[in-house]
Amino acid sequence: MPKSKEKPIDFKKLGITLKDIELEDKRTSKEIAAEEKSRKKEIVQFVTTMGLGISVGIVIGVVLFFVKDEKLAIAGGGGVVALLMALKYPYLAIWAFAIYMPFAGTVTYWVGGGNAVFQLAKDGLAYPAYLAVYQSLKKQRLPFLMPANALKPFMILAACIALTMLSQNLAQQFSSDPKGKPIAMGVIGIKVLIGYLPLITCTYYLLKTKTELLWFTRLHTLLAIACCLLGVLQYQMLSSGACQGTDHLAGDDLFKATLEYKCLVGGSLVFSPSQNMIRLPGTFVAPWQWAWFLIGNAFTTFATTFSDASIKWRAVGFIGLALVFVNSMISGQRIALLLVPVIVIALLILTGQLAKPKTFIPIVGGMSVLIVGAFILFPDVIQGRIDSTISRWQASPPTAFIAEQAEHSTGGFQPFGHGVGRATNSARVFGEAALIETYYPKLMYEIGLGTLAFLGLVTAITVTTFKAYRSLKDKDLRSYGASFWVFVFFISYQTYYYPLDVDPVAVYYWMFAGLLLRLPEIDRQESEKKHQALQRLRELLASGQLRRYLKEKEKKKKR
Repeated sequence: MPKSKEKPIDFKKLGITLKDIELEDKRTSKEIAAEEKSRKKEIVQFVTTMGLGISVGIVIGVVLFFVKDEKLAIAGGGGVVALLMALKYPYLAIWAFAIYMPFAGTVTYWVGGGNAVFQLAKDGLAYPAYLAVYQSLKKQRLPFLMPANALKPFMILAACIALTMLSQNLAQQFSSDPKGKPIAMGVIGIKVLIGYLPLITCTYYLLKTKTELLWFTRLHTLLAIACCLLGVLQYQMLSSGACQGTDHLAGDDLFKATLEYKCLVGGSLVFSPSQNMIRLPGTFVAPWQWAWFLIGNAFTTFATTFSDASIKWRAVGFIGLALVFVNSMISGQRIALLLVPVIVIALLILTGQLAKPKTFIPIVGGMSVLIVGAFILFPDVIQGRIDSTISRWQASPPTAFIAEQAEHSTGGFQPFGHGVGRATNSARVFGEAALIETYYPKLMYEIGLGTLAFLGLVTAITVTTFKAYRSLKDKDLRSYGASFWVFVFFISYQTYYYPLDVDPVAVYYWMFAGLLLRLPEIDRQESEKKHQALQRLRELLASGQLRRYLKEKEKKKKR
């Protein structure tokens, strides 16, 4: 006979939710004691290891201080600690990497005096962590490249890059006129193109549970708030005259970003309000990086605002989203001013928030009040930003700009391109690089037909992450998935300027792809927990012990 279906539980009548039911700890006292002992041992080992690393770092720092200067001493000593942590505790290094990245520009110019070693410090955390994760996964016979269907496109792309390096970079290196150091430019170009791709795997294994997922999203929200508050202070100091800005200069200098007048945080800036010319860098090296940080964090803060289960964290997310709006208006970043509102509207539709009026109306109402208040308090500033955006659009529409760049990059087209790194900004230190300000025309110039392979790679990632997020059953996780997938989709085919070449998008893109791939496993875990809690609740109801259980639980809370 077929099994009879269990009657659904009326949670409203009971006045509880499944979250009120704690699962029984089925471990024995010996197992609990063994786990506690193991945890203490790990803590002692961590403290010992890091203590040794810090000691060695201090010694190296002191030596470098007397041999060279204090900046190299900080870089050398800190580098030793970072390297040791990355090799011994790779996932902790990935957390540190994510925290340091938004402040790397500030550290580079305010601590390191512009020394590129400080800008590369985050890579000192990332690359050793890649190696440690790879070795760990190899021992466990787990795949390193994620997702599996990206393997073929990646191998094709790697082959195209190798052919370009051999036929162009290597040939140029040994020509009569190498124009710099083509092989070194190629190495930098490869690092920029696929150097952060392993973050997919690292993030996938980093986020083992929903708790770690929440840490990840909340951390990025807090980082966004911290950086945006510093961005507001930067603008305030420039407006009040605490920082000089560039408005006192003459001629072309009024419109050029310069490090000489950096303010509070970040690097080069322009602040010439008399000319309606403001370009602030926030905590980053250059203004346009700040713009893409704001664009990227429109997604992260939105996800926390609408998807976090905690009301307190949704409020924190709203503060973050509001600050992203404010900075997009005051920092002079036209692309952020255009895209941040569009992204929020698109996410409201695509994540299904319009169907949740209790959540949707208060938050959107608050954002509306904020925007109206900004127009009332800073009418000249906001109008100036809007006028600047409109005039820029009229002078050079994005479509026309992209077409012009594509035409330039395809002139004298070569199947294997002109050389890896030959149009990459960070490779300029090793030789002359072409200025191509749109992403896929830039790739076409560098690696020729290899551009199709890169498109194949990001398409494989986009399709796989879409399938992953659409498979989710948990509503909160599905909402997170929708927010981050729209970001992955947008960046995969976005060609205006080149955000995938530099921080922060060069980091966020691969990390968020790894997060999306992990969501189905987290969804399965949560589904299993709900099933177990439901079974426990049925047992309590059947035995008539539910009220007693809830009273005892309440007493424990009060203790």
